Amino acid sequence: MTFGERLTTAMSERGPMCLGVDPHASLLEQWGLADDLVSLERFVLSCAEAFGDLAAVVKPQSAFFERFGSRGVALLERCIAEFRAAGALVLADVKRGDIGSTMAAYAQAYLDPASSLAVDAITANPYLGVGALDPAFELAERYGAGVFVIALTSNKEAPSVQHARLADGRTVAQSVLDELAVRNSGADPGSLGSFGVVVGATIGDSVADLAGFNGPFLVPGIGAQGGTAADVRRIFGDRLDAVLPSVSREVLRAGPSVGALRDAAERVIGDFAFLRG
Repeated sequence: MTFGERLTTAMSERGPMCLGVDPHASLLEQWGLADDLVSLERFVLSCAEAFGDLAAVVKPQSAFFERFGSRGVALLERCIAEFRAAGALVLADVKRGDIGSTMAAYAQAYLDPASSLAVDAITANPYLGVGALDPAFELAERYGAGVFVIALTSNKEAPSVQHARLADGRTVAQSVLDELAVRNSGADPGSLGSFGVVVGATIGDSVADLAGFNGPFLVPGIGAQGGTAADVRRIFGDRLDAVLPSVSREVLRAGPSVGALRDAAERVIGDFAFLRG
């Protein structure tokens, strides 16, 4: 199966929700834990127990593991394995973007099933050109994986790049969507394409035609960052069936209790049940 087909199935069966696994120092402190490897392991295992069998997709942020060096990366490997064993799709939030053999190596690290870091999908940065990500797209197609490419984000620095106009009048964000739409053109009409875009829930008015995009939308910025279900309805309109909301702090701050984490996960999944149609 393609990633788009597997994602469509997971969203239908478990609800359209991506739950973040972001063990940053302040959150570990909020849980009453030290900022160390022992606490990182407890964090991962608590999250896996709480919502590994609930979420359609989980999204570990690699930076919060990498900061601990090789042992942190080993715990990222364990995080991936625990959630995949629980039936969730794993989207590694790595935002890789480079050229040539370097991009190919990044792709092999996360998309080749032979890698200990292999996941179902990754996030990618297109600002060396969407075409520079071809090694990731090619490997994803070969192994039934996915790639979510940054298109429209809510950070204050984004508009200077994403809203900029090309010579043909399109915004940079629109050009990203257009190039990915071409790559999704062969997708089964009953499923999402395997190549998605990242569009924040707090972008305000869109500067791209989201209605015409034929892949999934990963939508961060919900909950603690201010985005709401009403924002999702407003931004995506008739494409709600392709929306995968991403929530992190809104759930994670309920820890360290596994039961409280599970309750919080169930609540946010329920809040977006309307996306099922």
